[in-house]
Amino acid sequence: MLIIGELINSTRKQVRTAIEEQDAALIQRLARDQAAAGANWIDVNAGAFPTDEVERLRWLVTTIRGVTTAPLSIISAESERYAALIPLVKKHAARVVALSLDDRGMTEDMETVWQVADGLVKRLEDDGVPPDHIFVDPLVRPVSTNGEYAMGALRVVEKLTVTHPLVHKTCGLSNVSYGLPKRRLVNQVFVAMAIARGMDSAIIDPLDPRMMASIAAAEALAGRDQFCMGYITAEREGRLAGMG
Repeated sequence: MLIIGELINSTRKQVRTAIEEQDAALIQRLARDQAAAGANWIDVNAGAFPTDEVERLRWLVTTIRGVTTAPLSIISAESERYAALIPLVKKHAARVVALSLDDRGMTEDMETVWQVADGLVKRLEDDGVPPDHIFVDPLVRPVSTNGEYAMGALRVVEKLTVTHPLVHKTCGLSNVSYGLPKRRLVNQVFVAMAIARGMDSAIIDPLDPRMMASIAAAEALAGRDQFCMGYITAEREGRLAGMG
């Protein structure tokens, strides 16, 4: 499973302060710690600074590249954003996180979410993006606000797995638990459910040992860990300590 570390996000108070004060040491520590814990990519989010987001992102990327590199491109089916980004995606052969979102905005109808996702994949492929460079995000939202959000997103993942087998599926997984107590427990259970439906990437906290252990076990159970060697290696390295 491709793990995208979620911790360098400006909506987190500590990170927002670090960005405002240009505290490079804290940002680099978060990047290093996430990479060491098993994150393949590092998510970089400066969305809390809408008036100078580009400048803040530039500083973050430069700072993080001092200790690790983890480029991430984001695109959605919103016409203006798609038109602006697709030439760059094609020029640099970039991997793409494709948000299941179009000009109509957010919707409660998960069938519409599926239709947007399906259409976006087809559009990207028509524009020359290889299917294995596409990571579709079905927009996981808090189950505390709508009991259908979790299973609805998983149904979209399952349809994508069947219809577009070479396309990857990812999500901001911790969104599912927003507003609930014991959020980490909800996240740990949800990641196993998502892997069973075909999710092969997620934006998560790699410093949560139980989350990482849940992923290792779910990957083995889903048949994506040949001879369970990843799970066994995790145990040998002490990454499953205390999980029995």
